[in-house]
Amino acid sequence: MNLEHFLKNEAPSWMSDSGADTDIAISTRIRLARNLDGYRFPRSFTEQEAKRVDEVVTNALLNYQEGCNFSHFTIKEMPALQRLVLVEKHLISPLLAKKEKSASVVISNDESISVMVNEEDHLRIQCLTPGFQLFETYENANKLDSYLEKHLPYAFNETFGYLTSCPTNVGTGLRASVMMHLPALTMSNQMKVMTQMLTRLGMVVRGIYGEGSENLGNIYQISNQVTLGKSEQEILEDLQNVVTQILQNERNARHSLMKQAPIALEDRIQRALGTLRYARIMTSEEAATCLSNVRLGVDLGLIKDISVSILNECMILIQQGFVQQYAGTTLQATERDLFRAKLLREKLNGDSHNSKEKGEEKYDV
Repeated sequence: MNLEHFLKNEAPSWMSDSGADTDIAISTRIRLARNLDGYRFPRSFTEQEAKRVDEVVTNALLNYQEGCNFSHFTIKEMPALQRLVLVEKHLISPLLAKKEKSASVVISNDESISVMVNEEDHLRIQCLTPGFQLFETYENANKLDSYLEKHLPYAFNETFGYLTSCPTNVGTGLRASVMMHLPALTMSNQMKVMTQMLTRLGMVVRGIYGEGSENLGNIYQISNQVTLGKSEQEILEDLQNVVTQILQNERNARHSLMKQAPIALEDRIQRALGTLRYARIMTSEEAATCLSNVRLGVDLGLIKDISVSILNECMILIQQGFVQQYAGTTLQATERDLFRAKLLREKLNGDSHNSKEKGEEKYDV
């Protein structure tokens, strides 16, 4: 596949509504950090070493034959806008997007797997699935990891486990996370207390793009913080239990909102839908908030004519990189707000096909 396939396809398979608990759990991600024995880690290696790591890892991945076709892309050959779009689709990290030394990403055609090469570690294997599917997602990642371990010399220590650039990843190298839409817990001011509780349980709550990012549209990533001293099974079981409890708490909070202030809640939801369908200027923050309210309305059965899959597409579509990708040119902030509103009007008024056709043209503001 060429890069355009991944840039124009705003709805990757892992953002479908086919998984478990998709009313709250948007997606599940498993990330495995690995390094190669005999090479310095990315923070201190030379350009020559970086090229060699990229070469051996890529060759192994492109020979993977387990029903998964990969495409390879070199980061420094991409314009900044293309890198930003891949970050917004969670296919690469913000850190990889800034890399100057030889770094690359290998992506499966359905975008459910991406392997970042020479990010913080030599390899970051990432698998994504829709909904709440921790163990299934881990099996996908582990299958690829086992294949690579047979073909590459992993840096492994019998005492400490997999060796990584950052000490917080040593051991299993496993970060498991679930992206969750938690509007009712946010509205009822319960997220601060819940975040503190999760920290005590060895979990971490982050924004939509991971560490240091905002929770745009009431979307949070819940993930494990401990990778050393626990097995992969124990890490997954702990997160499974935590996310199951959060799912129940969010559903209870939604029930309370419906019971205590149904008219006010429906008014909030319908106002958000009206804004998305008719506004002429829309910031990414306002768009995310409105999409969150509309998604809640769909999940509660208050909105019948919009699918969750369309809202998932819009979540990606409203981001800075995607807006400019659709416009076909670099836009200033005010211009992005105009074009973002235009895309949302077309997408949510049932004219998504026409939206794509118009979006491919250069937008003249």
